[in-house]
Amino acid sequence: MTTRPTASNAANAPQSPGTPGLICDEPIVFEMGSPGRKAYSLPPCDVPEVEIATLLPPAEIRAAIDHLPELTELDVVRHFTRLSQWNFSIDTNFYPLGSCTMKYNPKINETLARLPGFAQHHPMTPDADSQGSLQLLYELQECLKTISGMDHVSLQPAAGAQGELAGILMIKAYHAANPRKKILLPDSAHGTNPASAALCGYKTVQLSSNAAGLIDIAKLNAAMDEETAGIMLTNPNTLGMFEKDIAEITRIVHKKGGLVYCDGANLNAVMGITKMGDMGIDVLHTNLHKTFSTPHGGGGPGAGPVCVKNILAPYLPAPVVEKSGATYKLNADLPQSIGRLKAFHGNFGMLLRTYAYLRTMGPEGIREAAQAAVLNANYLRAKLQDTLHLPFDGPSLHECVFSDKGQNITTMDIAKALIDHGFHPPTIYFPLIVKGALMIEPTETESKETLDTFIQAIQTIAAKGKTDAESFRTLPNRTKVSRPSEAQAARNPKLRWR
Repeated sequence: MTTRPTASNAANAPQSPGTPGLICDEPIVFEMGSPGRKAYSLPPCDVPEVEIATLLPPAEIRAAIDHLPELTELDVVRHFTRLSQWNFSIDTNFYPLGSCTMKYNPKINETLARLPGFAQHHPMTPDADSQGSLQLLYELQECLKTISGMDHVSLQPAAGAQGELAGILMIKAYHAANPRKKILLPDSAHGTNPASAALCGYKTVQLSSNAAGLIDIAKLNAAMDEETAGIMLTNPNTLGMFEKDIAEITRIVHKKGGLVYCDGANLNAVMGITKMGDMGIDVLHTNLHKTFSTPHGGGGPGAGPVCVKNILAPYLPAPVVEKSGATYKLNADLPQSIGRLKAFHGNFGMLLRTYAYLRTMGPEGIREAAQAAVLNANYLRAKLQDTLHLPFDGPSLHECVFSDKGQNITTMDIAKALIDHGFHPPTIYFPLIVKGALMIEPTETESKETLDTFIQAIQTIAAKGKTDAESFRTLPNRTKVSRPSEAQAARNPKLRWR
């Protein structure tokens, strides 16, 4: 890993923990502390001690761990607080990742998710004692049905990719009597789609986009046959453009007995304005972190509910949340179900946050959020299209895709330079159909002032790149680490301190 070049700034020299700001040379936790220090103080145990060997077989007993750090509570708090301040977060800066939709997570959602009645509710509690939680799940299903225009919803999938898997498994179950071999994949669809189809045993057939960056109807007609189980498309697609021929696309697939899966990751561009169910979509997953404000990233729990039309309802993951009169229950009596996706019913805390968001926003707010997301993306596009190359000139929705064509610097150079300007880079080199892509998504939560500052940063970077490209090779200069070797980091990761 390459450290910051010390010649560029005197402040880059190693600093002590007492140095003001965020540039101190923080040791790793194993290099801190002193023998005998503790971060806790507990009263004497009132339960007699028992030798661990009398409780567990020898093979299950871990040997003593050497070299664990010994620190005070204050040492620990300061150490991890300082580390957190080196990280980039949506709470501190603009995070314009395209496709991933990194937007603000309202704090009221976090507060509600921590209410004891929800946070401490054990997942194996009987239905009779879980009516509040089950009612919340049921009402969330109804909200997602209304927004999507679909007939049924499962909240089980733990992420968008698992929602994809669930959708294709249901399509496979639907065709079980007369199995089919192929899934069609437009090159403008999301990158995880091929893996989801392959995991379900399908051969994937890629459809290249037309000159406008949309699904090529002629190529779809030629590829669609009775051996094809369906198509996995993304609408709006990864170029941020709406598939204007979606009704014809679904008609072609249905005519040959196939089904249409839609990756609903970009639902934040159209929610409250149009419904996927009205377009002939048979199965749709939604990313709650991308559209409905639940936390995104960090390896934590996700949520990717899957919505289906009536023809796929028998195959939904079991159990499903149902209402009978005034009572709510989990129904596992689904003989044709694809089975359970999780040990329990989805990541409940994420579902709760989405419910809070939807109830806070209401129908009008959901529509306004989509309109603001589209407005912000088009504002960025209009302001930057004379600075960056725009490979497709069709209408943009929630995100816009530029490229580094005509620049004297690369997409990577622009991304690294943005960090020194205080911005997280946009998604780069994706979608793959655009060489040197910069995919920018401002979301609905950013102000015009923030966008103007970002636009100025891009313009400044592009102008400097024309005259001093070499200076970009070591950027960023204001971070703890400059440009690590990404290949080395992937092939030889240092995951453990010794």
